[in-house]
Amino acid sequence: MRMRVDLIYLSVVACFLPSPFYSVSGLNSDGQTLLSLSRHWISIPSSLVSSWNASEANPCSWVGVFCDHNKLLVSLDLSSFKISGEIGPEISGLTHLKSLNLSSNHIFGLIPSQIGNCSLLQHLDLSLNILNGKIPDSLGNLLSLRRLSLFNNSLNGSLPESIFHIPSLKSLRLSFNQLTGLIPSNLGNASMLQELYIDNNQFTGSLPDSLNNLSNLVYLDVHSAGVEGRIPLGHGDCRDLIYLDLSFNHFFGLPPELGNCSNLQQFAVVKCRLTGPIPSSFGQLTKMTLLYLSINQLSGKIPPELHNCTSLSDLQLDQNQLEGSIPSELGMLKLTSLFLFDNYLSGEVPMSIWKIETLENLLIYGNSLFGELPIEVTRMKHLREFTLFDNHFSGIIPQSLGINSSLTKIDFYNNSFTGRIPPNLCFGKQLERLILGFNPLEGSIPSDVGNCPSLERLILDNSNLTGVLPEFVDSPNLLFMNLKNNWLTGEIPASFAKLANITEINLSMNRLSGLLPQELGNLLQLQVLNLSRNALEGPLPSQLGNCSRLLKFDASHNLFNGSIPTDLRSMSGLLTLDLSENHFSGNIPTFVTEFQALIDLRLGGNSLGGTIPSSIVGLKTLGTLNISSNGLTGLCVDCGLNCDAGRNFTRCTHSSDKQRGLTKFQTAMVALGTSALMFAVVIGLGFMLQCRKREKHDIEEIYDDKEDGSLFHKVMVATEDLNDKYIIGRGAHGTVYKASLGPIDGVYAVKKLMFGASKEGSTSMVREIETVGKVRHRNLVKLEDFWMRKDYGLILYRYMHNGSLHDILHEVYPPPFLDWSIRCNIALGTAHGLAYLHFDCDPAIVHCDIKPMNILLDADLEPHISDFGIAKLLDQSSAALMSGTLCGTIGYIAPENAFTSTKSMESDVYSYGIVLLELITRKKAVDPSFADGMDIVRWVRSVWSEKVEVEVVVDAGLYDDLYDSCVMEQVMEVLQLALRCTETEASRRPSMREVVKELEDVYSAISSKLK
Repeated sequence: MRMRVDLIYLSVVACFLPSPFYSVSGLNSDGQTLLSLSRHWISIPSSLVSSWNASEANPCSWVGVFCDHNKLLVSLDLSSFKISGEIGPEISGLTHLKSLNLSSNHIFGLIPSQIGNCSLLQHLDLSLNILNGKIPDSLGNLLSLRRLSLFNNSLNGSLPESIFHIPSLKSLRLSFNQLTGLIPSNLGNASMLQELYIDNNQFTGSLPDSLNNLSNLVYLDVHSAGVEGRIPLGHGDCRDLIYLDLSFNHFFGLPPELGNCSNLQQFAVVKCRLTGPIPSSFGQLTKMTLLYLSINQLSGKIPPELHNCTSLSDLQLDQNQLEGSIPSELGMLKLTSLFLFDNYLSGEVPMSIWKIETLENLLIYGNSLFGELPIEVTRMKHLREFTLFDNHFSGIIPQSLGINSSLTKIDFYNNSFTGRIPPNLCFGKQLERLILGFNPLEGSIPSDVGNCPSLERLILDNSNLTGVLPEFVDSPNLLFMNLKNNWLTGEIPASFAKLANITEINLSMNRLSGLLPQELGNLLQLQVLNLSRNALEGPLPSQLGNCSRLLKFDASHNLFNGSIPTDLRSMSGLLTLDLSENHFSGNIPTFVTEFQALIDLRLGGNSLGGTIPSSIVGLKTLGTLNISSNGLTGLCVDCGLNCDAGRNFTRCTHSSDKQRGLTKFQTAMVALGTSALMFAVVIGLGFMLQCRKREKHDIEEIYDDKEDGSLFHKVMVATEDLNDKYIIGRGAHGTVYKASLGPIDGVYAVKKLMFGASKEGSTSMVREIETVGKVRHRNLVKLEDFWMRKDYGLILYRYMHNGSLHDILHEVYPPPFLDWSIRCNIALGTAHGLAYLHFDCDPAIVHCDIKPMNILLDADLEPHISDFGIAKLLDQSSAALMSGTLCGTIGYIAPENAFTSTKSMESDVYSYGIVLLELITRKKAVDPSFADGMDIVRWVRSVWSEKVEVEVVVDAGLYDDLYDSCVMEQVMEVLQLALRCTETEASRRPSMREVVKELEDVYSAISSKLK
């Protein structure tokens, strides 16, 4: 459409331009050539139209034209003129041209081969256009060319060898195209080359050895170019190399000969799958200011020789497999950034590191470092980010740490620090994060914490803190507060109302008392409020109803009384409401039926009376409903005649229900029915006795084989008879424990399932375990063993070291990096597992609860579908299985299951589509960032279409991958597949076999590129 409009525009221009524009009598050949070129343009700016006057003798006064003293055109600069059109073959007529700049326009089509006739060209810039096709081999004829810029186009094909025959070429910029094939082996022939940018293409193979001949090279960038293999600097002269960026490619290791590049100033090889050690020869790079080796698989120790890099200020070795101690020699450097996090480093941090006063960012978390923080850390006057979490540091945090006015992030989470929190941490008013949770601290929270205008995250949970909550005087930017499981006392200050932007408050498991301040109703952005297990009392303030964005509200195990305020009905998006174990009275609130997303309602352990409205019991979304232990008179469900109270509740009895007398016919039928019933009982008892003998034999056989086995004994010893401290997860279908059985047997996950009083429950569980135990697939968790007890069963699985997909997407902090190939592998593996259940099992199995929490990841991030607690076997003669219970988890339940009890393969496909969307967006199925009542499917459909940039929905962690146009296309394909899987109409969804086929095509493209 745009092209058509432009053509119309050109026609109009051609009709109405002054005749001199096309009348060329008297105009020299350069001018005539320019006018001929302009006829290929379908959009010409008015400034050009008014200036390019054909009645003149030469074009030297025209816009964009520059001539020499002989009136010969030597330079044409039309950059950023919004010209739309092609470069015509007439360009060859500009025989004196030395500089041509057509960058930043809308020029499309091919680069004409005739441009090779402009033999005097020294500078050619066609970048930032939409040129396609191949780079013409004729460019090699431009023997005077010094700078060639073709970046940000859509050029494809291989890179011509002829370009590297240009002896004067100093700068070659080809970034952000679709060039393929090998990088020419004669690269080194362009011996004057100083800048080589070939990043963000689709080259294959390794960099040629001739790269070593480029002794004048000062900048090499092959970021995301697709090259792989070894870094070819093992021979030749690289002494003049200044900048080398090889990030996001695939190389085998770091050659020691890199140490010969004595002028190297910046070296970046990020996310390149590097293995092996860091060469000690790097210590010879005395001019190097920046060394980035992050996100690789480097091993061995950090070479102490790096201290010879006296110019080094930025050292980033994070997310590797480095081990051993931190060399004390690094303390001799004037570093501003030291990133060593997520390695296997151990030992004490050398004192010399704590004395680097130039440090601005010190991130050494996720190792096994220990020791105390010396007073010297307070002398790091420039330190901004200080992150030590997940180590074994101990001792008292220096109390004068707060005098450092530059600190923005303090994160010592999960260490063994003791003593008090230093005062004045907000002295500089810069602090954004204060994270000290899971440390055995003591004392109170410093009062100045409530006076941090920049503070965003306050996490002090599980830290033995005492005293009262601070007054929040000036913390308008605080978003997240977790003070869970301390010994805090006193009332919740009314000043909490000043936390206008806070989204989550967790004050649970403390000793807080007094009334809940009504000012909490001013927290309009609040999404999670957890006040459980305190001694708060009095009525709930009705003003809480103003917190309309609240998703989870837990006030359980307190001393609240009075009726439950009806104003809470404004919390229409609530997922969880827990008011259990208080002293609430009055009737069961009926307004909870207005909570369309409610999945967990707990009102038990109060003094609520009256009847339970049937509308509450019948809520389709509810996974948990607890109204037990209420009232002085037994609670019952008021659902009228001929209803099923469900959930083990009693149906209320009305006077109208009582028998009003029987007719003779009814009396006869009752007598007949009684006789038939007695006969059935006699027959049934005999049958049941026979079945009982058989079932008893089956169960006892399992007990005999399993119960006393050595593996069972090892599990019980390893978990101290299933002690709570070994719990790693709880779900709707059981509790999971971690059992470490030593280096030979390995690590297991033990799932405990309670049976209750019903013998039939245990028998049913045996049959389910035996059925699932026969399932074998690499993408399904493997049932290693199981044992039956009287009241519970144990299922043994291999422990998955990377937890669940939910963990790495949403819970792990900081979030781990997941590139597109990793996400695709997780998506494909999960699809394979589901397709196996649907099509290769007899009878077919529907999982019924596919979600990231039930997709476990092993050490290689290979997915394994778990939790078959509500999986159902499909009769081969039926497309679906009916059940009276809600199937799945809110956010993942197919639309048809919200109103019926059908379990089908299509339901699993819908849930899988949600998982795909989470993999792409890294948002939850029901994410706090969505508008009220919106889930991930509605959100994606509302903000993205094929005409809108895919970046609006894609996780920011994939942005670097999206520079590759092939990856961009793959992401869009998978996104469209996810939307097909989540179609409202079940019949329009693809089968899991079709899903596997589409994803295999995508992943094979990725794999071929990585080889």
